[in-house]
Amino acid sequence: MMTDPIADLLTRIRNAYSTKKETVSAPYSQFKEKIVTLLKEEGYINDFSVEGEGVNKELTIKLRYVNGQAALVGIKKMSKPGLKQYSSSKELPKVLSGLGVAIISTSKGLLSDREARKENLGGEVIAFVW
Repeated sequence: MMTDPIADLLTRIRNAYSTKKETVSAPYSQFKEKIVTLLKEEGYINDFSVEGEGVNKELTIKLRYVNGQAALVGIKKMSKPGLKQYSSSKELPKVLSGLGVAIISTSKGLLSDREARKENLGGEVIAFVW
C-alpha cells in the first residue's frame, strides 16, 4: 500500500529524467492529472495521456529535453501526509527567485504560485519544481 501517491509520481518523474527516459508511467488519479497538466503548462514536460479504463488507468508522461538537457532539473514534495504546509497569498514561496514554480492547491484547484498570487489565493504548498 502506498502512503503518498503524489510523492510517488514526483519520484517517478525525477528518476525518469535522471536516467534520460523518453516516457514514464504512473497510476492514474484526477489530482495527479492536474499536477501533470500544470507541469505541461509550465513547459516541464511535452505531453501526457491517460490510458486504460477503470482501476487500470495510467498516466503516460512524455518528458521534455532541450538540446539533450532535461527541462526539469529538480522537483521536491513540500507537503507530506504527516505535515501539511499551508501558505497565505501574501506569503507564497518563490522557487529560485521566481525561476521555478511552486504548485499550490487552492480553493480554485491546482495553480502555480504566480497564478495564485494573481488570484490572491493561498493554500497548501504541494511541491517545488525547477
